[in-house]
Amino acid sequence: MAEPRATGAGTADGSHDQIDWEGIERSPEFQELVRARRSFVLPATIFFLLWYMGFILLAAFAESLMAERVYQGLTVGYVLALTQFLMVLVLGLMYLSRSAKTYDPLAEKAIARYAHQDTDEARAGRDKPTPDETVGSRAAR
Repeated sequence: MAEPRATGAGTADGSHDQIDWEGIERSPEFQELVRARRSFVLPATIFFLLWYMGFILLAAFAESLMAERVYQGLTVGYVLALTQFLMVLVLGLMYLSRSAKTYDPLAEKAIARYAHQDTDEARAGRDKPTPDETVGSRAAR
């Protein structure tokens, strides 16, 4: 038995689009998008956490190194602490750049495929259940 389609956001004329979220999730385009994002986000997160934990461990166990003066009152500890902010900025900019070049086109491809399927269904004359019919069919089960 097929799952009912989830209800999407309403349109300007008051009608509701029906979105097959499970179908989109199973699509090869969406799976490619998930793999591409994960291939950046997971290593970047691990790298940042290791960088951060390294700083914490140095602060705990290498007090003399962290207290070394780099310039006047600026110590190695302060410099390493400031690199945490720099790291967040760099990783964020890297993600935004990759998003614009890779993730957004993949998302557009997944959306285009769904939009194409949606127009094919409309041309075939298939009636989609209204949100009330979908809810009613769930209650009847």
